Amino acid sequence: MNTPKMELSRLKGLYIFVELSTTSGLWLDTGMASLRERTKAAMRAEVTEVAFRLFAAQGFENTTVEQIAAEAGLSRTTFFRYFGTKEEVVLGRFADYGHLVADALAARPAGEPAWTALRRSFDVITAPHAAETSLDVMQLLSDACALMTRRWEKTHGWQSQLVPLIAGRLEPDGLPAPGLRARALVASAISCLDAATDAWTAEAGRTPLATLLDQAMGALGDHRTA
Repeated sequence: MNTPKMELSRLKGLYIFVELSTTSGLWLDTGMASLRERTKAAMRAEVTEVAFRLFAAQGFENTTVEQIAAEAGLSRTTFFRYFGTKEEVVLGRFADYGHLVADALAARPAGEPAWTALRRSFDVITAPHAAETSLDVMQLLSDACALMTRRWEKTHGWQSQLVPLIAGRLEPDGLPAPGLRARALVASAISCLDAATDAWTAEAGRTPLATLLDQAMGALGDHRTA
C-alpha cells in the first residue's frame, strides 16, 4: 500500500499535517471531512492576510502569485489549491460578506420592517472594526479597474441569499410576479451600499461608512415602512 504524501503546513502558529493525496480505498468520516474544511478555511484566511499585506505595500498589479505563495511559505502549486487566481484572494471577501449579511438578516426580529432589517444586517460590514478591513479591500479594487466589475457581480450575487429572507417578512401583495417586492427591496439596498461604499472610498474613509449608508438608504425613505 502506498503511503499518502503529506505536507507540513503552518497555520496560525500551529503545525498540522495536510493530506495531499490518499490511496483509492481511503474513506473519511464526517468529522475528518469537517476538519479538512476547517483546515482549508484557515489556510485561505492566512494566505489572504499575507496577500493583503503585499498588496498594501506594493500594489495589486505589482504583486505576483509567486510572491504571495513565497511569503505564505507555500509553493505556487499549493497556492492554486486554495485560490483559482490572484483576483479571487480579494473577491473572496465579498462572498464572505454575503454570508455574514444573510446570517445577520436572518437573526433580525421577526416584526421589524424589511427595509430596516436590511439596513441593520449591513452593520456586519459598516461597524468600525469591520469597516477598516472593508476600506482596504475597496481601495485595492479602485486600484485594479478589472476587479470593480467582478465586485459588482459578487455583491449582486448576494440577492439569492437575501431575497428569500426578505420575502418571508412581506405580506402577500397579490402581484402577478411573486417575490417582486422582495427582489426590488434587496436590489435597492445593495445599490445603496454600493453608492455609500464608492463615496466612502473616494474620500478615503473620512466619513464613517455607516453614516453614508444611512444617508443613501434614507434617500429611498418610502421603503422604510415595507
